[in-house]
Amino acid sequence: MSGMTLSDLRAIAVVADTGSFRGAAKELETAVSSLSHQVANVEKRVGIRLFNRTTRSVSLTEAGEALLQRVRPALNEIDEALQAVDHLRATPTGIIRLNTSEGGAERILPLVLDFLGTYPDMKVDLVTEGRLVDIVAEGFDAGLRLQDVVPKDMVCIPLGQTESFVLVASPAYLARRPTPSSPGDLLVHECIRARLPSGSLVDWELERNGEAISVNVKGRLIAGSTELSVIAARQHAGVAYVSLRSVQNDIDDGRLVQLLPEWTPPYPGIALFYPSRRLPSAGLRAFIDHVQAWRKANR
Repeated sequence: MSGMTLSDLRAIAVVADTGSFRGAAKELETAVSSLSHQVANVEKRVGIRLFNRTTRSVSLTEAGEALLQRVRPALNEIDEALQAVDHLRATPTGIIRLNTSEGGAERILPLVLDFLGTYPDMKVDLVTEGRLVDIVAEGFDAGLRLQDVVPKDMVCIPLGQTESFVLVASPAYLARRPTPSSPGDLLVHECIRARLPSGSLVDWELERNGEAISVNVKGRLIAGSTELSVIAARQHAGVAYVSLRSVQNDIDDGRLVQLLPEWTPPYPGIALFYPSRRLPSAGLRAFIDHVQAWRKANR
């Protein structure tokens, strides 16, 4: 095992943690080909294969498991020592990669801008996409998603903001149809369905006093997004089930009417989450502290 470096051991550990050379390369900020070559050279030097490789996954062999079991505690101690030194910096530096949805980015952007104003040497890469990704495998430091969908193995910090999906229709549409007084009344209305980024339709889930129901509504229009559903509702096409945030101004100005409000209570909003098994960098730690302070100030 002569010649194995700390970089080699760290590369093996990160590949094992992420389960892919692509995800590990992103985290280590190196090329996939360079990382693969590095690990292959280590295996050549030790004379035994450390990983099982397929076209879809990478997993440790028995020898790889044995090696990491012995060296991981030392790697963790080294990381903690380096992080302790990094925390002594007066001003954190570096870049934080955050993954969220477009809606989540809109909610978090004021906080991110405030963070950048507080820490001028920090950068934030705010990546938006509809699908929920494995932030470790994709090389992100943290994610921002609805609290209900945060993976259970992550540290989760709710931002303290609630969300609501509401039922709305235009006054002109309601002038032609009776206003619904119960969820069952929706079955005789033109209901505008919306698709999620995954391609599935948004379920119309309603709840009152602990009673939860899913209404299988009918309608001639399926919109490609909830944003399009809002536009269609403004054009008197029917009843839409959309986020309150997207239609609050329409409701306030009378362009849309909220229906069955007692059946659309608020639910927990977005949360910051990050891997529990990894010590946060000084920059991420500063961002976490900033989020917690922001949450306390806006509670």
